[in-house]
Amino acid sequence: MVRAADRAKRPTRTSVWLEGKAPRGGSARGGGQPSGLDRERITGVTVRLLDAEGLAKFSMRRLAAELNVTAMSVYWYVDTKDDLLELALDAVFGELELPEAESEEGWRDQLRALAVGYRALLVRHPWVSTLIGNFLNIGPCSTEFSLRVQEVIRNTRMPAHGQMGAMSAVFQFVYGFGTIEGHFVQRCAAAGISQDEYFRQAMSSISEQPEFAAHFEGAADLMEARGGDTVSEMRERDFGFALELLIAGIEAMVARG
Repeated sequence: MVRAADRAKRPTRTSVWLEGKAPRGGSARGGGQPSGLDRERITGVTVRLLDAEGLAKFSMRRLAAELNVTAMSVYWYVDTKDDLLELALDAVFGELELPEAESEEGWRDQLRALAVGYRALLVRHPWVSTLIGNFLNIGPCSTEFSLRVQEVIRNTRMPAHGQMGAMSAVFQFVYGFGTIEGHFVQRCAAAGISQDEYFRQAMSSISEQPEFAAHFEGAADLMEARGGDTVSEMRERDFGFALELLIAGIEAMVARG
């Protein structure tokens, strides 16, 4: 176990995965550790708390209370809160269903499946998008996802110099879309109303303000042309069409190359 004073003196670390620490699911280091705990259980409860209460409210003390142990007991299994957050981040990437490497599906269907799964992950766990930007995200589950993405992009026959750009185009788009969607879902839940109710109230408030209403006239026409009776339907149309645009762009670049 690393003492709090020792943790404070340590230099800024790059990743829990680069410090020779045991992978998640491992047992505690050293003797005298509390019984009834393991790293896998601690990580699972961490994910559940982050889903329920958000990143801002999460603390080792709150986690310990949920586990019915002292905060110091948790430190037998992880050295810092950041280590635990990084473990939780990788754990949720393990939820993704990745296409089989030898699947008969073409790269287009595989890319769609990866994009849809990643979006759902970001919506299901809104705290993930923040942590992705703060950690290297190189745990085993995250790495498996990344390698599968690289494999699918290679199968497009995109020239090597454009493959990173193709990955960025698709998955940075999905990251942004899923992050905004997840925040909207969270906001509606906090307000205690449905997404459709929230949307109607917001549009109604905007239309009653002349300085805003004029700017939204063009947007209203676009929304009507898009179609969809619910927020969910509108969102699915937007996501699906944007993803097809990106796939078509990859096809065009491959043909040009």
